[in-house]
Amino acid sequence: MSADAKPSPDVNGGVTPDDVLDPRKALVPATVRVNEQRVSRGFWPKMRRVATKIPFAADALSLWWCARDPETPTAAKGMMFAALAYFVLPTDAIPDVLPALGFTDDAAVIAALLAIVGKNLKPRHKDAAQAFLSKLSKDD
Repeated sequence: MSADAKPSPDVNGGVTPDDVLDPRKALVPATVRVNEQRVSRGFWPKMRRVATKIPFAADALSLWWCARDPETPTAAKGMMFAALAYFVLPTDAIPDVLPALGFTDDAAVIAALLAIVGKNLKPRHKDAAQAFLSKLSKDD
């Protein structure tokens, strides 16, 4: 498959990769499903690799637990999954492999999201994030 190849519009219910990153489509149910699937597959492997290297790991983890919480409003979940999908995607505005710069765009997306839906984060989400980071640091 060439770099210019585009997936069929029938794949993922007509949701294209550009739709996943389009903020205007972040709350479209098909896009939310794709984002949730992408985050479910890629969040933990990436977080285990980079949690100790990124200063916003606790925020990303808190968003994960908040997005999975049944009490979180659907619109907030959609935006959270969109931001976490951007974090998980291997290709984004600034490639994550670039030292010091690679995660600045991810941090900006998460910071912007926290400004919008941060009121949905509960102490239990933040506590779960801190517990995971503590466990990870003990395992190292």
